[in-house]
Order: sequence, then structure tokens, then C-alpha cells
Amino acid sequence: MVLLRSGAAIVPHKPGRDPGWPHTRADIALLGVYEITKILVRPGRIEITLANVLTLLSSFLDLHHGIVALLDENGDPHTVVGAGWTEEQAQRHFARMPERAVGQIVTTKMPVVIDNVALSPLFAGWQPDPDRPAGERVSFIGVPIKDRDQVIGTLTIEQLWKEDEAYRAIDDDVRFLVMVANLIGQTVRLMDIVGRDRERLMAHQRLLEKELLDQTGVSASARGIIGDSAVLQSVLQKIRIVARSHSTVLLRGESGTGKELFARATHDYSPRAKKPFVKLNCGALPESVLESELFGHEKGSFTGAHAQRKGRFELADGGTLFLDEIGDISPAFQVKLLRVLQEGEFERVGGMKTIKVDVRLVCATNRNLEDAVSKGEFRADLYYRINVVSIRLPALRDRKEDVPLLASEFLRRFDAEHHSEHKLTASAFAVLDACYFPGNVRELENCIRRTATLARGADITDDDFACRHDECLSASLWKGVLPAPFKPVTPSRPVPDAEPAPSAPHQAREPIETDKGDTVKVSRDQLIAALEATGWVQAKAARYLKLTPRQIGYALRKHDIELKKL
Repeated sequence: MVLLRSGAAIVPHKPGRDPGWPHTRADIALLGVYEITKILVRPGRIEITLANVLTLLSSFLDLHHGIVALLDENGDPHTVVGAGWTEEQAQRHFARMPERAVGQIVTTKMPVVIDNVALSPLFAGWQPDPDRPAGERVSFIGVPIKDRDQVIGTLTIEQLWKEDEAYRAIDDDVRFLVMVANLIGQTVRLMDIVGRDRERLMAHQRLLEKELLDQTGVSASARGIIGDSAVLQSVLQKIRIVARSHSTVLLRGESGTGKELFARATHDYSPRAKKPFVKLNCGALPESVLESELFGHEKGSFTGAHAQRKGRFELADGGTLFLDEIGDISPAFQVKLLRVLQEGEFERVGGMKTIKVDVRLVCATNRNLEDAVSKGEFRADLYYRINVVSIRLPALRDRKEDVPLLASEFLRRFDAEHHSEHKLTASAFAVLDACYFPGNVRELENCIRRTATLARGADITDDDFACRHDECLSASLWKGVLPAPFKPVTPSRPVPDAEPAPSAPHQAREPIETDKGDTVKVSRDQLIAALEATGWVQAKAARYLKLTPRQIGYALRKHDIELKKL
């Protein structure tokens, strides 16, 4: 873009465009407002947005410096952005500006235009930047940024002129800056409204959930926990018992086992069911954002904090707070969280007032916290605080009898969403029954949705599944990890309800003779592979290898394998 100076303004001219357009200041202002509006409507941090506005503005007004400062209720700046500057540089420059000049803009709510700041009483004693070229004077234009009739900030620019160059403060230029400032004010106001609506919508959602629970008596199963297997019902029964207390619950299990659903069930079965259920994924946020999300912040406590905001602890007062991926928080933040759990009180970020809350905490993780504690990655005192009652959620492979129910429900949801009708045939159920599903329920849902999307007819058969055409996503994702069936060891007596065993590296099978005189051939690597696949549960590994509990016990002792406690 070539810049052509015309009085106080710069006329942008792009190659290939008629050099006669834009040919008036009105055209220039219209083009500038259009381009700046495109920047303001893009999602992003307010600081980045304002910096982009100033950069574009410099191509129209030939700025030496440009500053946007947003003010709090006391008139103090909480966000300061400069063209081509870091936030710290912009704040230092704004702090050097005379309070009288900025104050006049805020007080009168009118623009301030100064030809030569060296001759203005508003800039008495002010020293320009040392990088100003010799023989040039500084002019100043400042306009208020308004939210309706309230001044919430200022837009100021400085320009350099030759000492002998005539300066004309053209009304069109001031009006152009006023329009830009108004657009900025509307954008800031919109962001404040969105922030307030966030809390309002969360409160409304909780109210609707309470009404649903009161009117229909919706149970935990109706909220998404599907299945009638013994292992699942055992977990739900345990949750019903635990829910009656206020003890902290730690849900453990692999990714995709539905920890959030079980946390919701803990809340629904508890005396706090009519109070808020608030959730937060700790692993998805950096430490600085996590602290603000959990504890809230005061207005102006940091850049971008345009209004006071309650944290998740306050929103969950009287109810339940679910913290997912608790094992991923940093050691520094573990200390802050521990204090809240110990004392039941905290301060908002940037605040001095101590806030007390009554919150029932439910945490979840797929990490081995005991191992993290031993390595110093997780504080032992916090571990004991959150691990009062530990509940291990079953993997889908441990409740295979629930697969048909889950698959049918996922297909029903797909058809309701797409206004279609599908049915799983017997051959389709056979394919699902043979799958290992390392991604658990989440992977099963993905499999059903993908198959229904690509199905050639209403009846879904085995040929519609990706695994029948070597296109299975799990086979690629879990390559080298996913257990594959191999020819099982034949024990001396049959074992009912045996499951296929996972593959293991080739190793000579050493005969093992038990005290009953029967002989079983199983290698050390086969034993370890089976134990790894079953979470080091001896009884499950025995079923995988088609061994009796007594036989696998002898094999473990023979190969000197010590069971891990996960």
C-alpha cells in the first residue's frame, strides 16, 4: 500500500486501483470505518483487537504514536494498548501523558485537539519521546471512548510535523477518530454483556435442571448412564451410598468411561441435588486462567478483567463442584487448591475480601496419582484431601453386556438428530461384541455414528463397519497397544465365560506343573500382556488366558511376577 499525504490525513492507494479513489475525506473515513469494523467483529482478546485497530489507523492518519486506554469506574486505566508496542511500553507511555490532557477528555466528554503540545498549558512540563526527530513538533488529538453516555476510555494519537509545515486540524479527521472510538466503545460494551450473560445462562441452565429433576424425578441412568451389567450397577450402588455424605469423591478410570456422568449422578443422589452442579476441566486451562475460573476475579485485577466475575467455587456454593483431570494441575496451583479445601475460603484474583463457600467436591483423573505422588509431581497432602472415597469406573470391555444397550441408544440419538431410521442387525451386534474398544464408551459412540453415517441402507450389517474394510480408526490409533486375540493356552479343565487373550511377544512357553498335577504352558510375556490389558486384575487376566485362578497363581509365582496396585 502506497501512502499519499494530503493535509493531516493519509490517502491509501493500492496498485491497480483507480488513483482517484478514494478522492474525498468522506471516502477515506468510510473505507477506514469499514476496515476497522471487520477487525472489531473478529473473536479474540481485546488487547490484540485494539492493537490491530491502531495498526490500521496508522495507515490512514500517519501516526507517530497511538494509544487506546480503557478506564475503570475510578478513572484508572485497566487496559492500555499502543500501536507497535508491548502492553508494558504502552502503559509507560500513557502514564507519562499529562493528567490534565486526559482528564479534560474524560471530564468534558469531548475531543481535544492541540497543534503544538510544546505551547499548550495542558502539556506544561511534558517531555516528548527522545526518539522524536530534531526540528519536528508534536501535535495531539484525543477523543473519548463511550459506553452510551459514560466515558470508559480514550483514543489518543500523536503526529509529527516539520517546524515550518502548516498544520490544519481538519474536522473530518476528528470525526473519523470519534467514529472509531464509538466502534471501540460498542465492542467493549458487547464483551461485557457476553461476560454477564455467561453467568446468567449458567444459572438458568441450573434452574432448568432442578425443575426437570423435581418434576420428572430423572435418575442418574436417565441422565446418560446406560447399562444393567453387574459391575455397573455395583458402581452406581456405591455412588448412592457415598452421595448421602459430604465426603470428597475421586472418580478413577480410563478416558471415555463417563466420569462426568458419574459425577452428576453423585450430585443427583445427594441432598444437594437442588443446588448447583458446576464442572471444570482442569487439564484444558493454563494456570493463570484456571485460578480466575475457580476463584473468580475483581474488575481491573488484570488486563482484560473488565468486570467482576464469580469463580466456579462461588457458583457451586451449596452444591457440587466437579473438577475433571485433577491430576494435571501444576504443583504451584496445587498449593492454592489445598488451602481452599482445608479452610473452605479464598479470595478472588485481585481481591482482598475472604469468601467462604460450602461446596461438595468430586474429582476425576485417569492418571496414577500414587505414582505421581511418589515422583513428587503431586502433593501428598492434596492427594489425601481429594481421595477420601475412591471409586474406580469400569472400562467398557469389563461390561461387554452393556454394549448392545449403549449402541442402540447411540443409534437412536443419531436418528433423532438426522431424522433417519436405522437398525442394528445380529451381524452388527456380533462385530461390536468382538471389539476391544480401548477408547471406551466415547469410542463406541464414534463407531456407531460413523457407521450410521456411511450405512448403505436402514439395516446396519457387519459389512457397514470400518473394521471390515481395514479402515478402523482404533486399529491405527492404538497400533502396537491394542490387544489382539491369539490362540489361547488350553488348560486341563474348561473355564466358563472365558475371553480372548491379548497378544504377547513371542517367547518359549515354559511348562508349569501345579500341585494338582495338571500342566499349563504360558510364557512370562503372555502373563504380563494379559495383566496389562486387564489393569493388573488377576482374575480377569486368568479369564483372558483361559486359566483358573489357581493356575494363574502358580504361573505368577513361577515367573516371579508381582501384581501392581493401580
